[in-house]
Amino acid sequence: MLNFSFYNPTHIVFGKDQLEQLDTLVPKGAKVLITYGGGSAKRTGVLDKVKKELAKSQREVAEFGGIGANPELSVLMKAIERVRGEKIDFLLAVGGGSVMDGTKFIALASFAKEFTGKEEALLHFGFDPVPVESAVPMGTVLTLPATGSEMNGFAVISNGKDKLPVFSPYAFPQFSILDPVLTYTLPATQVANGVVDTFIHTVEQYVTYSVDARFQDRTAEGILQTIIEIGKKTVDEPEDYDARANLVWCATMALNGLIGAGVPQDWNTHMIGHELTALFGIDHAKTLAIIQPAVWKVRREQKKGKLLQYAERVWDIREGSEDERINLAISRTEEFFQSLGMKTKLSDHNLTQDDIEKVISSLEKHGMTALSETGDVTLEISREILKAAM
Repeated sequence: MLNFSFYNPTHIVFGKDQLEQLDTLVPKGAKVLITYGGGSAKRTGVLDKVKKELAKSQREVAEFGGIGANPELSVLMKAIERVRGEKIDFLLAVGGGSVMDGTKFIALASFAKEFTGKEEALLHFGFDPVPVESAVPMGTVLTLPATGSEMNGFAVISNGKDKLPVFSPYAFPQFSILDPVLTYTLPATQVANGVVDTFIHTVEQYVTYSVDARFQDRTAEGILQTIIEIGKKTVDEPEDYDARANLVWCATMALNGLIGAGVPQDWNTHMIGHELTALFGIDHAKTLAIIQPAVWKVRREQKKGKLLQYAERVWDIREGSEDERINLAISRTEEFFQSLGMKTKLSDHNLTQDDIEKVISSLEKHGMTALSETGDVTLEISREILKAAM
């Protein structure tokens, strides 16, 4: 097992009717800005429920809506101006990963006086912590299980055509309320996205190479087995509480740092997927369902040990040659994604061979020239992966 430092201060409040805990979680007398997305929080009544709970104690409450998928810096800047101008001292994100990610950036940039007027600079530290000394405190009310943003310090922010990671230990939510019932009204395609996002977050940290991290491996395998068991059910039966509760918790646990502690991590699929989203507007999770099987097809020798372990422990594939077992595991994975309504080829989204070069150019522009857990995925290998995904 590799050396690691694990830190996670987020208080999780899980289950039915746990929104009632909001009054005890948000400081009394706080000046709160509720952030949300495109309006579903209003349409479903979640926003009204949140405001009702906050009104139980003396607080000033304001709202900022319109944080869309792949949150844009230009939109977030408007919220930052309000936080500074209105002296907001607590942020409450009501929504999914994009709203939570956007709110993390608002929290960091609003507090960082040395970045006033040059907030865009915070987007250029990659996976290194941004140089801030604190942030505006924040909490979340989860309405879309997918990204795990409710229990980590990462965010992905868009600046025009670029999707850029932001990290800070100050960006962890103080608390996150996870009530599976609040996710019942999600469209089926968003639930399917969440299932795939959770699955790929897990394998990015699991299907790498062995460092004898047995707890991390078996925890990752448990998440994957659970997602396979309940994935289609929670898409088809959105009000099955147990299925949805398992999705919500798996999504959180997949990216809160636990299964990634002390193990090599890949993120090749995500980096290529981000470019596809930025260039062609394909949903993030839908890009992952396309690229992950292609990565395994091209990188099967480098990942052989873990792919065989994945085949045996996750899919119970124990017979046949090594190549046959790996092939079957990749096929089963694609079939699982397809069972959720996911397309698993770039051509399914009307992309052509010419579009591959656009992706390669964008990867080069963003310095993504040495990807994978071993840093040996060059632009040429990324091209091979994209061709395998076509």
